[in-house]
Amino acid sequence: RPLRPKPVSSSDAYCIPPPSTSTANPMQSDLTLLDLPLKRSGAIIASALGEFTAPSQQEIAILRPGGIVELLRIEKIAAETDEEDDDEEEEEEITKLRLVNRTETNSVLRSLEAIRLSGGKRDVLAVGADGGHLTVLDFEPCAHGKPAEVLHCPAFGHTGCRRGTPGQYLAADPKGRAVMISAVEKRKFVYVLNRDAGGRPTIASPLEAHRSRTVVFDTVALDNGYDNPIFASLEFQYPDLDGAIEAAGGEDIDKVEKQLAYYELDLGLNHVSRRFATPAHRSACCLAALPGGADGPGGVLVGGEDWIEYIHEDMKGPPAGDSGSGMAIDDGKKATKIICALPRRALHPAAKGVLLTSIVVHRTGKKKTKFFALAQTEYGDLYKISVRVDPKDKTQVVGLTVSLFDTLPIANGLNVSKLGMLFVPAEFGDHALYQFLRIDVDDFAPTCTSEQSTEAYLGQKDIADEASFFANTENATSVACTFVPTALKNLRRVARADSLAPVTDVIIGNLAGNEVSPQIYALCGRGPRSSLRTLRHGAAVTELAVSDLPGVPGAVFTVADTSEEAVELEKSKGRKIDKYIVVSFADATLVLSVGETVEEMGKESGFGATYPTLACSAMGSDGGIVQVHPSGVRHIHRGKAKQWDCPGLKRIEKASANESQVLIALAGGEVIYFELDPMSGNLTETGSKDMGADVCCLDVGTIQKGRSRSMFAAIGCRDQTMRVVSLDPASMLAQKSSTALRALPHGTALQYVSSGGGSMEDNVGDADLILTVGLDDGSSLRVGVDPVTGSISASPARRFLGARPVSVSRISVGSSPASLLLSSRPWISRPDPATGRNVMAPLSYAPLDHGCAFTSAAIPEGIVATAGSTLRILSVEAEGSGLGTDDEAFNSKAASLRYTPRKMCLLSTGGGVAASQPPQDRKLVLAVVESDYNDYGLEEKTAMGFDGTGGTGKKSRKDDKKDDDAMEMDESDDEEDKKEETEAEAASDDEEEMDEDELEAVATPIRGPFPPDPGHWGSCVRLVDPSDSCSTLDCVEMGRNEAALCCASVRFHSRGGEALLAVGTVTGMTMHPLAQSGSHVLLYRVMNGERLQLLHRTAISEGPVLSMAHFQGRLLVGIGSTLRLYEMGKRQLLRKCELRGLPTMVKTLQTAGDRAFVGDMMQSMQFVRYDSTSNRLVLVANDRNPRPITCQELLDLNTVAVGDKFGNIAVLRLPRGADAGAVDVSGTRALWDASREDSTPKLDLLCHYYVGEVVTGMTRASLVAGGAESLIYVTVTGRIGALVPFVSRDDIQFFSLLEACLRTDAPRPTGREPQAYRSYYAPIKHVVDGELCESYTKLSYEQQKKIADKLDRTVDEVVKNLERVRHSLL
Repeated sequence: RPLRPKPVSSSDAYCIPPPSTSTANPMQSDLTLLDLPLKRSGAIIASALGEFTAPSQQEIAILRPGGIVELLRIEKIAAETDEEDDDEEEEEEITKLRLVNRTETNSVLRSLEAIRLSGGKRDVLAVGADGGHLTVLDFEPCAHGKPAEVLHCPAFGHTGCRRGTPGQYLAADPKGRAVMISAVEKRKFVYVLNRDAGGRPTIASPLEAHRSRTVVFDTVALDNGYDNPIFASLEFQYPDLDGAIEAAGGEDIDKVEKQLAYYELDLGLNHVSRRFATPAHRSACCLAALPGGADGPGGVLVGGEDWIEYIHEDMKGPPAGDSGSGMAIDDGKKATKIICALPRRALHPAAKGVLLTSIVVHRTGKKKTKFFALAQTEYGDLYKISVRVDPKDKTQVVGLTVSLFDTLPIANGLNVSKLGMLFVPAEFGDHALYQFLRIDVDDFAPTCTSEQSTEAYLGQKDIADEASFFANTENATSVACTFVPTALKNLRRVARADSLAPVTDVIIGNLAGNEVSPQIYALCGRGPRSSLRTLRHGAAVTELAVSDLPGVPGAVFTVADTSEEAVELEKSKGRKIDKYIVVSFADATLVLSVGETVEEMGKESGFGATYPTLACSAMGSDGGIVQVHPSGVRHIHRGKAKQWDCPGLKRIEKASANESQVLIALAGGEVIYFELDPMSGNLTETGSKDMGADVCCLDVGTIQKGRSRSMFAAIGCRDQTMRVVSLDPASMLAQKSSTALRALPHGTALQYVSSGGGSMEDNVGDADLILTVGLDDGSSLRVGVDPVTGSISASPARRFLGARPVSVSRISVGSSPASLLLSSRPWISRPDPATGRNVMAPLSYAPLDHGCAFTSAAIPEGIVATAGSTLRILSVEAEGSGLGTDDEAFNSKAASLRYTPRKMCLLSTGGGVAASQPPQDRKLVLAVVESDYNDYGLEEKTAMGFDGTGGTGKKSRKDDKKDDDAMEMDESDDEEDKKEETEAEAASDDEEEMDEDELEAVATPIRGPFPPDPGHWGSCVRLVDPSDSCSTLDCVEMGRNEAALCCASVRFHSRGGEALLAVGTVTGMTMHPLAQSGSHVLLYRVMNGERLQLLHRTAISEGPVLSMAHFQGRLLVGIGSTLRLYEMGKRQLLRKCELRGLPTMVKTLQTAGDRAFVGDMMQSMQFVRYDSTSNRLVLVANDRNPRPITCQELLDLNTVAVGDKFGNIAVLRLPRGADAGAVDVSGTRALWDASREDSTPKLDLLCHYYVGEVVTGMTRASLVAGGAESLIYVTVTGRIGALVPFVSRDDIQFFSLLEACLRTDAPRPTGREPQAYRSYYAPIKHVVDGELCESYTKLSYEQQKKIADKLDRTVDEVVKNLERVRHSLL
């Protein structure tokens, strides 16, 4: 089916423009798309800790792909405990990461640094991007709900991420006096920061510190007290290639030294000079400055491969007098470096280095004179680095001690907070916040010292050069101690931030069973942290209890507990406790008592059980309970029941009640109002009114805190009107306002909602009265009501929810009022706590018939609902503050995988011809291929004794201690062995006593061991059942060094149409150079829908198999630069035809009809047609622009969307008539056109758009049942986006003009123009930036009004248009 909808009429057709028009105008384009983000990128580029909004607020500033700067706050919230735990002295606290601010920059962010300006108590953030500007952001306005302020944005050069454009590295003086921004090569700028007379921060013109032919690896600012600021740069100056090597006598370029250089800013002369330079380790790559001045020795820790080194300008080297000094005198050697080896894993190859990737230094104590450093390697091992200083001279470092601390996921940085927290922004996968259990490592921790490294160097007689000795990995292996990675010992995970990065493939479909909307299945992660994630639109729901009922209920209610104990609990915890659950049937009422268990009540409840209940509520603190039934109103007070009967033969059809008011509607449209007398406790009839039409629904409203009654009631009538009437005694039941509806009202709720989105207790005087109406046509209406006059606003918000009539009830989510709307899918409507704007989110749960709020001592905010003949108690998982917003539009569940997932496909199992199978016998399963380069298979790991969960760590701790102390013979005796065995057994017992949450908090993924040579792979093929929470049905491990890279479902005609699984594998493949020892195509059969059976293997020698697809009852395989068609044979696949000479390598492959759409790894798309008469594959057309294709999706027979590795999405179409001349049986074309470069027709470019992230997968799907299809794409950084085709000229015109206005009026925090960013590699074409359009809602009202006037619309109309498009997608 085509992606774009068919036009309504020829005059409104946007797909095919008139011949006389130009396609430059987006309104006249063949296809115009709107890009909307569904889930933002989860990856983190860089992070920095600071106090940005207010002093003593520990916050984390992070940079995300897509040009987003976010501010997260570390918050500790007291956890609610049961009454039995109230006597405990220590309250349990829950640590969370809360989003404070998000700033969109429309640029490529590169680096950031927190700066504490002189005289300031807060930090500001310096950001380096590709806009050619240095940006300084102030987040102080965010504390008041305002966007971040751009303090300064001075320009310094060209845009883009060029190697000579500064922005890759940032370093700020600890005293806030200057900041250095550096490029990868040559250019460095230093900005002097100061304050003007008014106290405003100022920034001076940049000072140059350029050095030609210099490649920079890292920069850091030294702590120099209040002396001139000094910046340290790890750099490498390569020789002039125009003749420098020959002039140096043929000197090898590899012998050029890497240097650590000091650049000093002279504040008096306003000049930057290169003050000091010294050789550094050849593999050095990261720096960290130590406290200096009066707080410490100063200097820099330099991390590299196998070693960590301390370097400073006036360092004296290791002290004399150690055990190696005598050897130094005899051999003439002298140690000048303070350098220490890193502890290594026991199974790590001796010739393979261990590279440090990040170092952080943290000060402790009130005076900040104590400090420690943490460093992480490329394998995730975390080390604690202790710097030892001379007791007589605190400014001189005498040694380093490196101890294993823990093993964490590989991070892009390390951030230690003052709260004793460690934030780890993972390179891939979820990010985590850890709590330090201890900072002092135990005596069993593997430890290396700089004295050991110095002694090894002095004891080595073969190598006289110190630099040569420390450049050898084998020397580091001989010095370093070994360890086995274990679970966390010194850290404990307390919070987690979800991240899908990287997403390698995606499938969208309703595969889970009876759910209404489709699910998104994404392959995420890398190595042991890989997972198959199932994403569902909406909020996650926890099912707490399910109970069968004797019939199908018609309604469900809860009655609050008004006893003294419940009132005291309400005052202490701020919530009411329910006493009864009332279930109404067609001719009976069931009352359930709520306590430790839910039990059925009899006559002692006072309810009438022989008729249905229309409404019930607890009346006041001592007003008893009211029950409304079709024959009258029953008031149960102090053990006695009073009855009000309907006059004549009339019956009650609708009713509503709160703590002191009851409103009923009789047949014919008469409404009667009752109110509780606070003096006598009796329920008295106060007024009545004939509405003139039958009543469909009504609601008496909620009582605001500090008042005795609700002032208004909402009544929906059969004449399709919604009316607001007064309940004031002075104007009883007088109509205040009304609004016309499109359909009959089905349910309504009138409640006070805080305009700020918080709880009502905190915003009593700042609350809006909101009317929510559910209609019979499956849509809902939300409109504001004036709390004084009762008038309804003129701009209601409507949204379609489902195919069933919508019922409405009041609930509470996140301590704030919300509405539960039940249609063919349950929904929640609530205010956004951050902006106060109303948001709606579906619940990821089965359809519900009736529901209402439920609260108990164990369930603070729950929902009691009915579905069919079952009663269910649910809890909405609203941990984050953005339930229903774009940040939490999806909830996910993860199924762990063994290796990095590469590809997945959908299989319909059951055996035999698919068409002849009954639907109940067919089963849908997912096949996932996983593989990891530079890794062993499962059998090899097991043979080595490696455990990826860290379970073998405790057993090997004693062995490591023995190895470390092998030189000291007196340490090992029987008593010591017994003591260690006792400690190990005690530790094992403690581990067994840990509950599941504690084990999860200390669990850490461990990848390894790593092979010594290239070409090793670990791989498997997994069969997953999506209807059973993606549980694994079967997992087949591949052979040694064999990697599965692609898979496809194929139905061979010769096999009767049975669905088989084809898997493409390579053996012994290496990346540099790209080569393999063999390739195969494996064919599997799915037995009984749960087990894989290998049918045969087909060997291939032409190249790696990277793609395959089903094609006309055969298998089409991309083998290197060859496209080959296979038929199934008895022992192997049979070759039928092939097309050789494709540009580089077939990366992606799709088929439709007689065409194959081939994505080349470097040369974009190739359209191929199969000629059945001559049994050959013919090239029809290709793209004129080279694109390194990463994924593709077929839109129709002539159109395909592609994503490339530079972050672009393009839509290509086959020109008309190109297919007609593709096959010429006479051979004339081959004779005359073979030598022409333009002989092959070229594809037309319809759309082009720069996403900013590498697109790894895309599919055409609808996320709403019955909705229009969109192009859903995923990226390597975890972003999920959608390209929505426009369906009318009005929408194209509106969004194009809105985008044009925002390109000039929207803020540019980094100085980057939005249009230039979206046209990074090629001009944007026929795609509207929806993310930029949605930034309209974040502007001030004056700016919104200005833009709306340009569009000849009101602000509300612009906002509603934006919401309408997003609601049509989700």
